[in-house]
Amino acid sequence: MLTRRMLTIVAVLALLCATPLAQAPTQGPAGQMQPPSSKGVVIKGKAPVSNEILKITLPRPREADLPNGIHLMVLEDHRAPLVQMQLQIRGAGGYYDPAELPGIATMTASMMVEGTSTRNTRQIAQEQETMASMVSLGTSMSSQTASMSVYSLADNFDRTLDLAADILLNPVFPEEEFARYKTRQKASLVQMRSNPSFLAQERFSRVIYGDHPAARIIMSPEGLDRATREALVNFHKTHYVPDNAIIAIVGDITFAEAQKKMEAKFGGWKKAGVTVPPVQDPPPVGPAKVYLVDRANSVQTSLIIGAAGINRTSPEYDTMSLMNTVIGGGPTGRLFLNLREEKGWTYGAYSGLTALRYRGHWSASTEIRGDVTEGAVREILNEINRLRTETIFDKEFADKKRSMVASFALSLESPMSIMSNYITSRIYDFPADYWDKYPVRMAAITQDQVQADAKKYLDAGGIQIVAVGDAKKIGEVLKKFGTVEVYDTEGKVKGTN
Repeated sequence: MLTRRMLTIVAVLALLCATPLAQAPTQGPAGQMQPPSSKGVVIKGKAPVSNEILKITLPRPREADLPNGIHLMVLEDHRAPLVQMQLQIRGAGGYYDPAELPGIATMTASMMVEGTSTRNTRQIAQEQETMASMVSLGTSMSSQTASMSVYSLADNFDRTLDLAADILLNPVFPEEEFARYKTRQKASLVQMRSNPSFLAQERFSRVIYGDHPAARIIMSPEGLDRATREALVNFHKTHYVPDNAIIAIVGDITFAEAQKKMEAKFGGWKKAGVTVPPVQDPPPVGPAKVYLVDRANSVQTSLIIGAAGINRTSPEYDTMSLMNTVIGGGPTGRLFLNLREEKGWTYGAYSGLTALRYRGHWSASTEIRGDVTEGAVREILNEINRLRTETIFDKEFADKKRSMVASFALSLESPMSIMSNYITSRIYDFPADYWDKYPVRMAAITQDQVQADAKKYLDAGGIQIVAVGDAKKIGEVLKKFGTVEVYDTEGKVKGTN
C-alpha cells in the first residue's frame, strides 16, 4: 500500500510534469508542432459501440456564500494529496478596459505576481519552487473575468494560500518590474506581427466584432506606452473586489477546512457593493466580403472563414456545437478529411465556436500553400453550403453525437473538469442539473435542427473571408469570391479591389 509520503512524491512528479504541457502555447502550421497524421489509416468501424444514452448524476460541490460576497464551491477528492483552486473575479477582465487604456486589465493581472508589500518577484518565485506550488493570474483582452489559479500539495496548501492571498490583495506593481514587462511585451508584439496566423485572427476579430471589446486580441505599443503604475493600482482597486468572485476548490481538503481557510485569508477583502457589470452584443456584421492582409513573399496563405454566431446562453448552443463538430471537429471533421486527407493541401483544417455572454462567432481556419488558395476557399465554402443544403448522413450524425458525449464522459474523470462545469453553470446561471442532462440533450438533436441553424447562422450573405498572403500571388484569385479589401501587416487599409 502506498504511504502518504509516497503519494506526495508521485503527486509532485505529476504536477511538475503536467504543468508545462498545460501551459504550452498552441502552435500553428508554420513549421511548428503538428497533429499526428491519420493519412493512410483504414477505419475498420469495429470499435465497441453502445447506443444507450449515458445517464449520469455528477458529484455536486458543496457551496456557501462568504460574508464579503465570495461564492465558495468545494469538491472533495482525497485520492491524492493535492489541492487546486480557481478564483474567478467577474468584472476584472479585459472587457472592462477603459477606452483610452486597452490592455490595462491584462497588464494588471500579469504584474500582480511581480511583487507585494512583503515579497519581491524573486521571493515569490522561490517560494513557489520550494513548495512545488504554482500561483498564476491572467485574463484576456476581451474576457469578463480575471482568474487566479493555485496548485499545491495538500501539506503546503496553507503556505501556498498565504502567498496567493498576498499576491491578490497586496500587489505593489514595482516600477522597475513594470518597465521590464513593457520591454518584453513590445518585443513580443513585433514577433507576433511576423506570424500570419496572428494577422488573420486579428483581422477576422475586427471584421466580426467591429469596435466591440471582443475585437481586441493584443495590446498595442501605444497602449503600453500610455500605461502607468498608477493606472494599474487604480484598476486593481476598482475591479478586484470580492462581491462577484467565485472560489472553486478541488482536492484533498474538506468543505469545513476550506471554508475556514478562505474566511481567514480573504475575510479582510472588503465588499464594494457592486453588481456584475453588464455586457453588450457587438454591432451587426456587414455583408459578405473578402479581406486580404498583404504579406509580401509569403509562400502560404492563412485562411479564416466565418460568420457571426450566438451567445453561450442561447438554446441553440448544443445544436451549433454539434454542427461545428461535424464540419471541423478534429481529424474526422469534414474540413480535415477534405483539405488534408483528400487534397493534401494542408497539415490540418478545423473549425471553432466562440460563445460568451455576448454574441460570438463561428469560424473555419487552415494554412495552405499559396498556389491552392482558390481551391481551399472554394472547398471550405462548399462544406459550409453542404451543411445548409444537405441532410447529414445518419451514421455520420450518430457518430458525431456519440463522440461528443464520449469526450464529455472522459472529461468527468478529472474532478477539476467537473468543477469547471459548475463554474460555467454559476457564471451563466444554468440550472443545477444542466450537465447531468447533457447526454440527453445531445441525443435529442436532429439533423433538421442542425441544418436549420446552418441556414440561419452560416448564410452565404454573411460569410466573411480573411486571407493572409502575398497580394501579388493571391489577390486576383480572391476577387472571384467578392470585393477584396487589402490591409498591410500593421492593420492599415491599402485599398479595395
